[in-house]
This record gives sequence, structure tokens and C-alpha cells, in this order.
Amino acid sequence: MTGHTAIVTGANHGIGAATAVALARSGCAVLCSFWRVRDPADAGIPQAYRDHRAGGADQVVAEIEAAGGRALAAEADLTNAITPSVLFDMAERHLGPVDILVNNATGWLADTFTPAGSDRLGRSLQPVTQPTWSQQFTIDAMAPALMIAEFARRHAARCASWGRIIGLTSGGTLGFPEEVSYGAAKAAQANYTMSAAIELAPFGITANMVHPPVTDTGWVTDAVRDAVAADPMFVHIASPIEVAGVIAYLASDAAALITGNVITLR
Repeated sequence: MTGHTAIVTGANHGIGAATAVALARSGCAVLCSFWRVRDPADAGIPQAYRDHRAGGADQVVAEIEAAGGRALAAEADLTNAITPSVLFDMAERHLGPVDILVNNATGWLADTFTPAGSDRLGRSLQPVTQPTWSQQFTIDAMAPALMIAEFARRHAARCASWGRIIGLTSGGTLGFPEEVSYGAAKAAQANYTMSAAIELAPFGITANMVHPPVTDTGWVTDAVRDAVAADPMFVHIASPIEVAGVIAYLASDAAALITGNVITLR
């Protein structure tokens, strides 16, 4: 993948960080976009996970550069509508024209229509409100749509003929109980991405969504492990590196015939 440039959002930890490293190992230059999320204390979520969400992406860039790759960290607020143009300008200025976009960032929180104060895993629940809706939809739906639009505009302007768009989703056909705004926002992102797959195919762009299994990005507790073990729909708990391998494959030449799919991993 030498000669390609990617933007990976949410690249300071977890699947985003692993994806940035995987793409760089394939020869791709990577802009690692991130935002420091400062979550409130929650007995159901390990402190280490909250620390990772509040951190930067310098360590990811250092790992890439130590292996001989090219990368740049960019702290960027995806709730701001001008952020996509800023990120693409930065990538083009320092790394090259962007032809791979990975929409990984999330504004995750757990909200519900019920009066419950905690979920089945012991994590705090909030009622669905305008702020919970806004946090999810601005980052998980609006931002990916605007990133895709910026990607497409610049791709067409330079008469490019090769591009990859990959997003991350979660939830299911019956929504996402106890994470209702998260699931709804991810469904919106999937819809945007499927539209991009059809509309942008004539420009040589593929667009897919990846639905990871339960992935240990630091939030997995014993309660989560017990729930996974008890549910036959789950095969095992994945690592970020395993999911990143699939994303990197979708970004490669070998995946040219794969577009317009929501790829469920188990």
C-alpha cells in the first residue's frame, strides 16, 4: 500500500490505533485523528479504559515511525462541521492526498428509554435526552457523513480513480437496547456508507462497514466475559489487532470487489 494516505479517526486507542498501525505496516501514510474524551467515573468500566479515551495519539505515531512508517497525530473535534476540511488539508500538506478513510471515532455512551440506572453489565445508564442523542449522532453519524463528503469532493477534484471508505458499526436489526442512541447513530452511519458505495462506485471507491464482535479495547470486565461465554451468538472476544486486520484488508487492492457490505465478524 505504499503511496496511499489514510485518515483514521479515533486513532488514539483500541481498534483505531491498531488500524493505524496495520495500515502503516502495509506502507500507508496515516493521519491519526483523535479527541480526548473525559468520561465520568463508572464502577462498570475500568479506569484504564477511561484513561485510554482521554489520551492522545503520540504513542501510536511513535510506534509507526519506529517501524519506519509515516504518521501524524491530529487532535480534532468531530462535532465541528469544519473539522473534515481541516483534517484533509493537514493530511494533504504533510502526507499526501487521502485515498483511504476509516470512520472509527465514536461518542459512545449508554442511554435507555427505561428508568434503569445501570445495565446488565453494571455500567451506568442515562435516560435518552437531547444531549445524549447529540453526542452520539454528531460523532457517529454527522461526522462520518461529512468526512465521506469531503473525501468524495477531493477525490473527484483530482480525478482520482482509487479509494476506500470503511466505517465501524454495532447494534442489530432490533436496535441496541441499553445503548439506544449509539445503535441508532451507527445505523445512520451504515446507511450513509451504503449510499456512498453506490454513488461513488463510478469513481473507483469502495465503501463498507465492519461490525466487530465484542472487542477488548480495555472496557471488557469479568461481567462482560461471563456474558459472552453464556451467549452462543458470540464465538470469542476479539482483540483490536484482529479487527484491524480485516479493516486493512478492505483498504487493500485485494478487496476491490468488496463494496456495499456490512461485514459482521464473530
